[in-house]
Parts: sequence; structure tokens; C-alpha cells
Amino acid sequence: MSTFVVSARKYRPVRFEDVVGQEHISHTLKNALKNDHLAHAFLFCGPRGVGKTTCARILAKVINCRQVTPEFEPCNECDSCRSFNENASFNITELDAASNNSVEHIRALIEQVRFQPQQGKYKIFIIDEVHMLSQQAFNAFLKTLEEPPPYAIFILATTEKQKIIPTILSRCQIYDFRRIQVNDTVKHLQAICKEEGIQADASALHIIAQKADGALRDALSIFDRIVSFSGKKVLYDDVISNLNILDYDYFFQVTDALLMEDAARIMLLFDEVLKKGFDADIFINGLSEHLRNLLVCKDEQTLPLLEVSEDVRERYRKQALLMPTSLALTAMNIANDCDIEFKMARNKRLHVEIALIKMTYINRAIQLANTPEAASPENEKKKPEPQPVTTAAPPQPELITEAPPVSGKPMPSMAPDDAPAADKPAASIPISGSDKYAAMPKLMSMANMLAELKKEDAPEIHAGDLDLEKTQAAWHRYVDEFAKEALRGLMRPGGWQVEGMKLTVQVGSPLAENTIRQETPLMEFLRKELRAPDLMLYITVEKSLAQEAPVKQRPLNAQEKYIKMREVNPVITEFQKRFSLHPDE
Repeated sequence: MSTFVVSARKYRPVRFEDVVGQEHISHTLKNALKNDHLAHAFLFCGPRGVGKTTCARILAKVINCRQVTPEFEPCNECDSCRSFNENASFNITELDAASNNSVEHIRALIEQVRFQPQQGKYKIFIIDEVHMLSQQAFNAFLKTLEEPPPYAIFILATTEKQKIIPTILSRCQIYDFRRIQVNDTVKHLQAICKEEGIQADASALHIIAQKADGALRDALSIFDRIVSFSGKKVLYDDVISNLNILDYDYFFQVTDALLMEDAARIMLLFDEVLKKGFDADIFINGLSEHLRNLLVCKDEQTLPLLEVSEDVRERYRKQALLMPTSLALTAMNIANDCDIEFKMARNKRLHVEIALIKMTYINRAIQLANTPEAASPENEKKKPEPQPVTTAAPPQPELITEAPPVSGKPMPSMAPDDAPAADKPAASIPISGSDKYAAMPKLMSMANMLAELKKEDAPEIHAGDLDLEKTQAAWHRYVDEFAKEALRGLMRPGGWQVEGMKLTVQVGSPLAENTIRQETPLMEFLRKELRAPDLMLYITVEKSLAQEAPVKQRPLNAQEKYIKMREVNPVITEFQKRFSLHPDE
């Protein structure tokens, strides 16, 4: 049986340039060596598995190396480097403070400090997990740490700097190590895969890097475990099954169901997640992170914050185009409230299901809140005090009956794929059935629409420039047949412009723009009627197109009525004088 060496030991860096994700530390130490500004005491602090002890060992080797390279790296060929690599160096002493934390251990260390190095210029003492030293041990170490012999250098390493007494901190040159970024970890794992002849999916390596939470040693341990299971081929499915991680695909499906207002599909997906053994709080936290990632994809500047592989990033970008910002923010707020109250809930499954149902009907609540009927003074008196969107409940039956009637053709779809991300309306899909929800505006996905448009018996899909007259006719037909009567005036644009598959309409007010954007079925209707699945809609506000409201004249008083009557019939003046009449004021 061959001796197996774990990747964390086999690929442990032996030079500063091999250290992953700590360039600021490596550069500073190299400059200190170059300028001969080497401190007598260092404190390396940071999370576990980020290279503190590794950097301490490399620094110790460089200090005593007899053939330092021009880049101030150890040569690994001289007697000092070889003896250190073989754990036979008398000039470099490593002490684990977790198990040697008493005063006697520190006194023994101080005794070793008194003796000069046998070879080389310096004697280096590396104390790992120094925060585990007792109070008495720290006090015994103070004097030696402050005024050591000129040949003694101390390198302390710790994961909990706050536990070290201030008198020790003030005597050390402190270096703070960072968590390893996901991309840096992935690159390091890819290099190891190339060295070992292992085929690995980029998505699988990203999952390993995320699970490691910034610790490269943890990432290498997880990698070894996955390789032991899957052999020379590391697949995404193997990683999520071994690490018990909820698949991205569940959250993409849940978001699609939210856009389609398909509460039944969401409940079934949640049930499937529970049957696989995942806790409900893991699901709701994962959904919150997914919604956050969708918001990140709304802006090109924030895309680097999305730490996923390229294929998953493209999937996020496509779904973000369909997700309105208002829907994502409100759903994330509901998920956050659900997570906060999760521990106090007795029926935890029902608690999460209620939150999911609230998310399902967010867009409907926003649409109802933006209608003129909802904002009228009469309705304000009838309605109870408005509730925040985060607690929106499913629509009542009487509100559903106000939706457009079902016609022979599918109800229209969402905004164009290339529309500005922040202005995307929510989406839904037509669902067959005769229940009371059949009249609700629903959407068809782009893939299903293309499949339907490409049927053999259907006319050819439109290509080239749009026909302005046909586009206007289809728009007005939708407004007349499906839009609510109170909104029809707002949905009639004042200006039209067609350029290829790009349709630009001009409206006179932001209210009209918002009304059109919230009319989610409009785009699918236009795409189907014009047989143009690539149709894109842009809306601009031109205040010059705003219709001025007619000026209401106030009622005339008695004096003004008399003047009007006198202008029409001058005889009234003589009548007034003869009878000495005076109009009431």
C-alpha cells in the first residue's frame, strides 16, 4: 500500500510567490528583507487555513538561506534549506502553544534563546496558536520578546488576535491575513487538477471553494474527499451530493414559479427539498442568497460580486432580466423576516410555506396598489389601513374576477429580454384549467413561445423591421380587449418609433410608463400577434405629450349671473331701474 500525502501537505507553498491570496503579506516581507528592515518579532493573525504558519516557515527559511534568490525567495538547495525541509534544523524551532502553554514551556524556550545559532546568522522561533498561552506564560515571555538577543527572531501565529494581551501586541509587528477569495481558491484547485491529471467541472470547484469559506486548507481537504469518491473526474452532482448542498437548480425553479405566480409549483419544490433531508431554514437562506444574486446581476458594475462559475453566472443574468427589482427586494425582505422568526415558529414548515405564498403574489399586490381605483378617495375610506408589501396576502376572489377574460389565444408575456434590468416587470405563464385562477394574467416562457411559433402549420416567424401600422393595431387591440377600462387611457402612447425589432413608445407621464410596465401580459401578446419573439420594448416619458386636465369653472354668484343676463338681454337693465332691483351678492 502506497503512502498517501494529503493535498494540503503535498502542495504546501515553499516560496512566497506560491502563497495563495496573500500578496500584500509576501510583498511586505520581501521588501523588509530587501531593505534589511527585519523586525525581531512578528505576529501573523487571520482565519484558519490562510497561510500564516506557511508564511512563517518560508520567512524562517529565507532568513537563514545562504543563496537567497534575487526575488528574495529560499533556494531550497543550501544546507540550511535542506535541513529545514527534513525537520532537522537546529536554528529554527517550532512550538505549538496549544499543547505547550504553561510557564515551564516558555522558560524552556527562553533557555534555548540564550544559545547562539550553530549555523547561519539567526535563530528563529515559530510559536503557533500563541493565544493559547496562559496569562503567566505571557508574562514570563514579555521581557525576552521585548529585548531578545540580536540573533533571535520570534514569529507568532494566531487565529484570535483579541485574546492576546496588549503588552504582547505592542512588541510585535502585526500582519493581518485575509480570507482566500473564491476565484483564487478555484485557480489553485485547477492547477492541482492539472498536475494530478484530474478532470473537474468549474461549477464543482466553485462549490468546493465556497464551502471552504476562505480557508484554502479546508478546500484542499474537501477536494481530497471528493476525489476519493469520484476518482479522476470531479462532477458538480458528486460535489453537492457529498457535501449535502442544496442545488442551484431548485432556486432557479422557485424563482421561475414566483414569476409565473405558480404557488402549487413552489409548494411542491419546497416539499421535494424537505424530502431530500434539507432543513427549512437552509432552504429559505439559500433562496435569500439567490434573490441577492439576481439583484447583483441587475448592474454590470456589481457582477464581480457574484462568486459562481461562468455558466451559472450566465443563467443568473438571464433570469435577472425577467425579475423586477421591486419583486426581488420585497421577496428578499419576506425571506429575511421568515428567517428571523423561524426559531420562534412552532410549525416551521407552515411558517416557510406562508412566506413562499406571500412571495408568489407580490407582483399582484403591486399592480393592485398602482391602479387608479385603489388610490381613489372613495376606496381609501372603504379599505382598511394599507399593509406593507412584505405582508401581502394572496388575492381575494372578488379581485380575481376583475382580471381580463380568457380568450382563445394565450395571454401575453413579459418585457423584452434586453430591456433595462431595473425596469423589468414580473412574469407569469398561462396555465390550463377552469378554476377561478384561470383568468389571472400568466406568462409563457421564451423557450415555449419559440417552440409554439415554430410549429409546422404556423406562419413563418417575422424577421426584419417591424411594421408600424400592424404593431399599433396589435397594441390597441390588446388595450381594447384585455386592459382594464380605467387604465386604457394611460396605456395609449403618444409617440411611436420602430427600428428593427426595437419598439419605442412615448408617454406623457411616469404614471403611464409604470402602468405599461406593470401590464405583464402585453409583451407576449405583441410577440405572438406580430410573430416576433425577439421584439424589444422601450418606454420614454415626454412631458410635452401630457394631456392637460380641463379647467373646471367655479359656479357663478348672483352678481355674475346678472351681468351675463344683461349682456344677452339689455332690456333687463331698464327693468332693474324701473323697479329699483338689486341682485344678491
